[in-house]
Amino acid sequence: MTTPTPSAAAGPALHSAVLDWYSQHGRDLPWRDPDCTPWGIYLSEVMSQQTPVARVQPVWERWLQRWPTPAALAADSPGEAVRMWDGLGYPRRALRLWESARVMVEQHGGQVPRDHEDLLALPGVGAYTAAAVASFAYEDPRTVVDTNVRRVLARTVTGTQHAAPALTAAEMRLAQASMPADRDDANAWNAASMELGALICTARSPKCLECPVVHLCAWQLAGRPEHEGPARRGQAWHGTDRQVRGRIVQLLRESPDPVSRGALGTAWPDDESKLERCLAALVDDGLVEPRGGDRYSLPS
Repeated sequence: MTTPTPSAAAGPALHSAVLDWYSQHGRDLPWRDPDCTPWGIYLSEVMSQQTPVARVQPVWERWLQRWPTPAALAADSPGEAVRMWDGLGYPRRALRLWESARVMVEQHGGQVPRDHEDLLALPGVGAYTAAAVASFAYEDPRTVVDTNVRRVLARTVTGTQHAAPALTAAEMRLAQASMPADRDDANAWNAASMELGALICTARSPKCLECPVVHLCAWQLAGRPEHEGPARRGQAWHGTDRQVRGRIVQLLRESPDPVSRGALGTAWPDDESKLERCLAALVDDGLVEPRGGDRYSLPS
């Protein structure tokens, strides 16, 4: 696989075509509304990690209705955050959101911080989330790089069919070099290039005939050379620890009262040792709280 380098970068023609396309075809998502608060944008970015937008939106709306500010979430229990996560997957993200809300209240006046370093210091926030919130909430044009952006730049700029399996320093330099000089365009480019990768320049079935930059795409102009793509992830789910953990959390989510250890056994009756291991891991992660009498609940 060819390693992307910043020797060439997205230029004005590519910027203009992608931004024009986005203005007409970008999805009408509520967190893209100009009136959406930084808190709403922050929630959307955390919830959208490894989760399809269609699953995120109804949960996002319920969260904002119940907790319209960081202070509202911080005043509630972490267990309620997990309960309201409603099957989005990776429920530790719910705990990190509750923890970050407390930090916002205690250190930032109940607001999502503007400063990029302060964003990075929030629980569970990495480079992508900090950059995305800075750009989309505060119009600070940090370079936002997700798998969609990496794929768009790999194809349009370097002529490579697939991005590297994991973000490389060269890809990050390429993304930084590809940012428009204009501040407003740079923030719009972050969203537009991501959207192009999500809707058109997809990993396995790119819609090249619908692409606004097909005439500029280095991969297309090179004859769409095939390269070894990222390994397809295994589809196994049944019997994994993640499935068992999810069943335990779901049982607790459905009960207003602590649940006995015996009742939790119905989450995975076929393998007691696996159930015990997963329950212990959930306790260690802070997602489950032991109660008296060998009972368990979501954290209080």
